[in-house]
Amino acid sequence: MATNRQPDSATAGTDAPVLGFVESIALMALLISLTALSIDTMLPALPRIGRDLGVQYANDIQLIVSLLILGLSFGQLVFGPLSDSMGRKPVLLAGGVLFLIGCTFSLFSSSFAVMLFGRILQGIGLAGPRSVVLAIVRDQYQGRTMARMMSTIMSVFIVVPAFAPTIGQGILMFAGWRSIFGMLLFLALIALTWFALRQPETLSPQHRIPFSAKEIAKAFAEVCRNRVALGYTVVAGFVMGAFFGYLTSAQQIFTEVYGLENLFPLYFGILALALGCAAFLNSRIVMRFGMRKLADRAVKTLAGLSTFYLVVVYAMGGFSPLWMLMICLMIAFFCIGILFGNLNAIAMAPLGHIAGTGSAVVGSLSTFITVPLAILIGMSYNGTALPMIGGFAILSLLSILIMRWADEKTDVLVAEIT
Repeated sequence: MATNRQPDSATAGTDAPVLGFVESIALMALLISLTALSIDTMLPALPRIGRDLGVQYANDIQLIVSLLILGLSFGQLVFGPLSDSMGRKPVLLAGGVLFLIGCTFSLFSSSFAVMLFGRILQGIGLAGPRSVVLAIVRDQYQGRTMARMMSTIMSVFIVVPAFAPTIGQGILMFAGWRSIFGMLLFLALIALTWFALRQPETLSPQHRIPFSAKEIAKAFAEVCRNRVALGYTVVAGFVMGAFFGYLTSAQQIFTEVYGLENLFPLYFGILALALGCAAFLNSRIVMRFGMRKLADRAVKTLAGLSTFYLVVVYAMGGFSPLWMLMICLMIAFFCIGILFGNLNAIAMAPLGHIAGTGSAVVGSLSTFITVPLAILIGMSYNGTALPMIGGFAILSLLSILIMRWADEKTDVLVAEIT
């Protein structure tokens, strides 16, 4: 069994002790939660933002979500390698400052173009916490212990955004949608202050790598040559693509198809809690069953369920009772909750020697795959849930094939990731 600390840990020689397990989880979860909060609190406000900023086509308002994810994918290519060169702490703080600037642009936007520019900046800035948190975890943990840490963080940060649409709707009722960005500014300031005061640097100077485009290209090449890293990165992109396809169209499906405008945050929260419960359970059982076995069973369940439901809904003319949709999505999200932490941990397992750049490449590549898939699914919304369910079915089936390819003829860290 892997130990909690790497024998040659990059933390060796740092001035301050590593945070305790509980405080570290809380801080890392809050930092990563900024991404989910920046998406989920916006969902109830999308129609009103569209009206106020003169958006002509209803599906275009989904770009408020999609372009933040696009900015995230670009930013990870920079912040991950920078964290290998300059250290984890200053890079995360720099990303946080850029996020604050992006929030300010969106807060005071007078046109849809300015809003989208602010969202791209927010996404780029959020790449700092996204990349650096993964690298900090990889600095200090490995194997199944790393998966447990990541799954615990995921379970915490998913539970909070489960209530984010309710928070967003409450702010919308009493203060307007611009105040949602004010709330994000406030939370980001708390998280960054906490991180600056309490988190020690986990990458000692002797383990730092000079920043260069050549090193990024070499990391890309290494990921592409490694079946485990490449295969599970692509699968992570497919799974996130299906999930973000749901996120971009969820508000329209629940409000337009099922008439749940006021109850949308409740139903969204129930589904998000299913995701969080799965991530929490995974953190408890991954040490016993292993990442690969759990990921394999979860993706097969997701593929079988979504394919069956797609056929049923198509036979019903594109519509199904709300209870049927909720049962299907709860099971699907439970599977995704199992997959989130495990897929990233498996992809990162062969890349411990380039943790920062490796997490940047894995995160950026998977997000580059996610964005066009999410936009395609969201823009395909036609007044039914068929495009969303079709996205789950097709992408999970493809994921099974890619996982089989990735697991063939590989001897990469078998002891850690089986």
